Amino acid sequence: MNRIKKIFYIIIGILSFALGAIGAFIPLLPTTPFLLLASFCFVKGSEKFDRWFKETKIYKRHLENYVDSRSMTMKQKVSILLFADTMIAFPLIMLENIYVKIFLLILVIFKYYYFMFKIKTINEE
Repeated sequence: MNRIKKIFYIIIGILSFALGAIGAFIPLLPTTPFLLLASFCFVKGSEKFDRWFKETKIYKRHLENYVDSRSMTMKQKVSILLFADTMIAFPLIMLENIYVKIFLLILVIFKYYYFMFKIKTINEE
């Protein structure tokens, strides 16, 4: 992978980590989706950043369970689902193409199915 792509991934990873860290303290901003994006970007961008990220308290608190056991708390699931629904609502409202709207509705249904039946729910600690 070329250097520009790696730098791009690192920058997006840092921004996502920052938003996720802020979201840990501000209830309206979701934490887990941003941390998942940060993790993805650090894996693609830099082994050094990936190792650093996985040693942070915020990673251990919000993502380690999911990465290790494919499980999340109900709070994490709801946070991700509501954030994704908000993002999907914009094109659903703005676009007039019925096929795109049907696709987005199927996507929302699948997303809820996956989170409720494929990802184990654990108790908050």
